Amino acid sequence: MSMTRDDILSVLGPVDEELVAELMTTGASADELREAWAWLNSDEALMGIGRPLPGSRVGELIDLLEPADDEA
Repeated sequence: MSMTRDDILSVLGPVDEELVAELMTTGASADELREAWAWLNSDEALMGIGRPLPGSRVGELIDLLEPADDEA
């Protein structure tokens, strides 16, 4: 089941409506968004507990969520 705007806001908090629209067009689920957020914010910890690397849809979400190099 694809995620809703409310799903996105519950995981990310207040975000730009453009990002919400981009995330919704991926067809990803709320669980995939939570996984992407976890990888983005604690990838070493997830690798340390033996989690497999993220799949392609989760990877796409990570790309959308990750700040550009010039924004970091």
